[in-house]
Amino acid sequence: MIRLYTHPACLLHDPGPDHPESPARLRAVLDALDHDHFAALDRVEAPRASRKQLLRVHTPEHLARVLEARPDEHRLRLDEDTVMSADSAEAALRAAGAVIAAVDAVMSGACERAFCAVRPPGHHATAETPMGFCLFNSVAVAAAHALSEHRLKRIAIVDFDVHHGNGTQDIFAREPKVLYVSSHQAPLYPDTGEATETGVGNLVNAPLPPGTRSQEFRQIWDGLLLPRLHDFRPQLVLVSAGFDAHRRDPLAELQLEAEDFAWLTSRLMQLADAHAGGRLVSSLEGGYDLSALAASSAAHVQELMS
Repeated sequence: MIRLYTHPACLLHDPGPDHPESPARLRAVLDALDHDHFAALDRVEAPRASRKQLLRVHTPEHLARVLEARPDEHRLRLDEDTVMSADSAEAALRAAGAVIAAVDAVMSGACERAFCAVRPPGHHATAETPMGFCLFNSVAVAAAHALSEHRLKRIAIVDFDVHHGNGTQDIFAREPKVLYVSSHQAPLYPDTGEATETGVGNLVNAPLPPGTRSQEFRQIWDGLLLPRLHDFRPQLVLVSAGFDAHRRDPLAELQLEAEDFAWLTSRLMQLADAHAGGRLVSSLEGGYDLSALAASSAAHVQELMS
């Protein structure tokens, strides 16, 4: 069984009419999944993440900055890119709660794989700072939950968003139980993720030059990133599923197609089947061309269901 976690609150986070991280993104994903092809998805409403769960990753000051903000009818700008509206904190709680609940579900055997159709995204949020459209680092919070509550010894976080997940890397750079593997465009925001950034041997970064196409993308995964993942033998696979490496995305310059995300999803399922009893949880990160996002997320979820 494959589960889809989402919540209406994630549609209410509103950074403003000209902001690329708009509610229309999630509507496009949900509309794409509202099709007969996806009728077998077990659709579950995401719970809120608890303060205890968030504090495994984020500082009390970070929580206070997000949860005690009162934008009311006005928006609150946390930095140049990261904006809160009145409903943003609730959306962020549900986004993190979705990934936690999905981890619990795959660990209990209630489902084998899950996709969390949520926003705001999370992988730029560090332990101390919301940034890059991100308030809480949902995948990192879920990984910390799995370490603490499920006593796992090896968790893989796979990030194929076109922007490097600096927050996730920062949080786990000294945690050998977590292997963070990322392909991303460089140079590009947030200007991290060089191949020389290896943590305690648990970070594997593959920066890709602008213009990288399918063949080169697949070669770097088959030749470097997937072998490292298999060597690690993860007990759980978490995926930061950003679809902004698509050729139509306005914020980057890679040249991938929806089929490339389906291809990598298939490879990650093989990884999970080989080492983690099939346990794989994916959460939406970036993707800012609506048609490309819809097609890519549908291809990703279709592969998860295969």
